Amino acid sequence: MSKGKITLFLMSEKGLKVLKGIIDFYGTEVIDLVVIGRDNAVLNDFSEDIEKCAKKRQIETCYRNDSYVISTSYALAISWRWMIELNERVILITLHDSLLPKYRGFAPLVSQLINGENSLGVSAIKSSEEFDRGDIISQAQIEISYPIKIQEAIDKVVELYVQLTLSLMESIISNEDLLCHPQDDSKASYSLWRDEDDYKINWAMDAQAIIRFVNAVGYPYKGAKSTLSGINIRILDAYVLPDVEIENRTPGKVLFIKNGLPVVVCGKGLLQINQAIAEDTQESVLPLSKLRVRFS
Repeated sequence: MSKGKITLFLMSEKGLKVLKGIIDFYGTEVIDLVVIGRDNAVLNDFSEDIEKCAKKRQIETCYRNDSYVISTSYALAISWRWMIELNERVILITLHDSLLPKYRGFAPLVSQLINGENSLGVSAIKSSEEFDRGDIISQAQIEISYPIKIQEAIDKVVELYVQLTLSLMESIISNEDLLCHPQDDSKASYSLWRDEDDYKINWAMDAQAIIRFVNAVGYPYKGAKSTLSGINIRILDAYVLPDVEIENRTPGKVLFIKNGLPVVVCGKGLLQINQAIAEDTQESVLPLSKLRVRFS
């Protein structure tokens, strides 16, 4: 096994930034192999960017379904969504988008933003048979304020990824044992996987909750989903307005149109739609001229 080197399993912008961080700080000789994953659920999965970055510096690369051999004692997985088959001599480290044991599971960053958490965190853990239950090696966190869009949150979390990775690499290069401690299962919570149904807006919710949702599933994801006059649309940007007294409150109905921008009634509060596109054509559905319509 190659000591002082690492195998990287990389996806997303986080994977690209971690790769660049390692190269900038430690050089290319510490990276033995980069295994790249693709993600069709996002508009840009950064797989080509990761490949170009590695190949430009003559680092060996392959994709997830290619044949490859792991010859390092350590492997690091960033944004990885699949099981990694490794022999028992390889220690797999995973970086997870939460302060474990909170938000184990899938899309934890999105779930934290939807829930309005005041801080975001990243945990470096040793891989275990049960997902996200491995011993914690190190953690880092950053405070945030709302409104905040997912891309801005990713940018902040990426800094934590690079920070933790460079610290890990120092120990790996020096062949030092990684100190870790078990998670407290009594404090654990879970974040479920998300699919197309989970992009749908529930207009009966509070406007503040809806705007957090809209911002949490925007770019690089496809955007919050709704229906307008029989057309599936994606709402990309919105703004909460002060509520008014509505005698027959019906969530989803348009109450006002301000300069072509619809103001939609929510279960509590109002939401002004600033940017929305048709799902099939990707063309804007704004400005809106017809008042008697509803979002559903």
